[in-house]
Amino acid sequence: MRKTIVTAVAAFALGGISTGVILAQAQPAGPPPDGPGGRFHRPGMMGGPGGGPGMGGPGMGRWGDEMREHHAHRMAMLRNFALIYRAEDRKLTPPDVQKIAEAFLLWNGNHTWKVLNVKPDGDVIGFDFGAADGAVIASYTMDPKNGHLQRRG
Repeated sequence: MRKTIVTAVAAFALGGISTGVILAQAQPAGPPPDGPGGRFHRPGMMGGPGGGPGMGGPGMGRWGDEMREHHAHRMAMLRNFALIYRAEDRKLTPPDVQKIAEAFLLWNGNHTWKVLNVKPDGDVIGFDFGAADGAVIASYTMDPKNGHLQRRG
């Protein structure tokens, strides 16, 4: 019985090795991935030819369509604002931070909250979002050099 098992395992391994050698020689290497599509665009990526499940291709269904739509929207936004240069040091002042916070509220459709208590707080500029009656809802700080936002306590 033991010899039968060892012989079967050896035959299976030899068959697998032989199949691998035959397939490796029968399948020539294709063109390099840096071909006409560029470095990261190979067939099947982002819904290109040859795509399938997991690659954004035809087999993705509704989620793949949403992913392609989101990508197209982001690319359109990049084109729309391509003339605006982002400076290393933005040199934001408290009035600038107030405008940015108010614009954020408006961009998201919030017409009832207010930006309150905008003032320097060490190396950052602090501000609060509040209700119309002046009650503080949330507190944030913004770095005047890079514009990074952080929520306080």
